[in-house]
Amino acid sequence: MTEDTQRTTSATTSTPWVGLKAAAFWPLRLVMDLVDRPLAWLQATFGQRAMVVFFLLPNLAIFGIFVMLPLVINVIYSFTGGSALFLDERVGVGFEQYQTLFDCRDFTDPFSCRQDAFWAGVYNTLTFMLLQVPAVALTALITALVLNREMRGRGFWRAIFFFPVLLSPVVVGLIWKWILERNGLLNALLNGLGLEGTVWLGDSFWAMFWAIFVSTWAHMGFYTLILLAGLQSIPRDLYEAAAMDGTSRPRALLRITLPLLWPTMLVVLILALIRAVQIFDEVYVLTGGGPGTSTQMLVQYIYQTGFAALLRNLGLAAAASILMGLVLMVLTLLQLGIAARRSREVAG
Repeated sequence: MTEDTQRTTSATTSTPWVGLKAAAFWPLRLVMDLVDRPLAWLQATFGQRAMVVFFLLPNLAIFGIFVMLPLVINVIYSFTGGSALFLDERVGVGFEQYQTLFDCRDFTDPFSCRQDAFWAGVYNTLTFMLLQVPAVALTALITALVLNREMRGRGFWRAIFFFPVLLSPVVVGLIWKWILERNGLLNALLNGLGLEGTVWLGDSFWAMFWAIFVSTWAHMGFYTLILLAGLQSIPRDLYEAAAMDGTSRPRALLRITLPLLWPTMLVVLILALIRAVQIFDEVYVLTGGGPGTSTQMLVQYIYQTGFAALLRNLGLAAAASILMGLVLMVLTLLQLGIAARRSREVAG
C-alpha cells in the first residue's frame, strides 16, 4: 500500500470521529458565542475598565449582600431597643445600649457592672487571647521547623498534625469533653497508674487551661501549614552559604530563618488573634461557659443575650458585637503597625 493510499484511508476513517466531535462541541461553541458577543460589545463600547467592573460585580454583590448589609443592619440594631425582631417594630434608643454595657462602678471588677456577664466575657476572652495566641503560634512554629526537616514519613506526620483542623469544632469539644469528664479517659488513665483523678472541668483554673489547650490542639495544624509554606519559600542558598561560613544551626535559625519568616508569622498572629477573640464553639461545647462564668467568652454572651435568653435583647447583643469588632480592628491595626515599624528598622 502506497503512502498516498494510507493517507486517504486514514482520512476516510477519521472523518466520522471528527464529525462526531464537532457535533458534541457544537452546543458549547454556541453558548460561548452567545456569551462572547455581548462581552465584545461591552469592551468595544466602554473600554477595558468596563470588563474589570463586569467581572468584579458578582463578587461585590455577594460581599455587599452577605457582609456589608448585615453589618449595617447590626449597627442599626445597636441603636434600638425592645424584643421585636423586625426593625420597623423596634424603638430607637440612641446610645442607651452602649451606656448599659459601660455602666460600671469599677471596671476591674465585673460584678460591679450592670452587665456583669458582658465584662466577665471580656476578661475571660482577654485572658484566653493573651495565653492562647502565643501558645498556638509557638507550637505551630516548633512543629513547622520539625516537619520542614528531611525525615522518613514526613508527609504522614504533616497529615497527622493537620487532621484536627478537618474536624468540626463541635466534634472537637465533644471528644475532649469525653476525655476530661469525671469518668472520662484521662481520669481512667490516672486511676490505672494509681493516681487520683480530678474534676477537670469543674475547677475554674483547669477549665480555662483545657479550653486553651483544646483550642491550640484544634487549630495548630492550620498555622503550621502556613508557616511551612513560609519556611519553604526561604532560599536554600542562604543556609548553604551560612554553613560554608561555619554558622551553627541555632545561629542560622536566629539570623536567617526567623527574620525571613516574620511576615508569615505576622499573618499567623493576626489570624490567631481574630480566632481567639471570636472563640465560642469548642469552648461552649467543652465547658458551657462554666464553672460559673469562668470560661464564658464574649461571643457566648452575645449569643445568649441575642438568641438563647428567654427575653432576647437584640440591641444589646448588637452593641456588644460592634464593640468586639472595633477591638479586633484596633488590635489588627496595632499588629500591622508593629510589623511595618519592624520592617523599616530591618531595611534601615
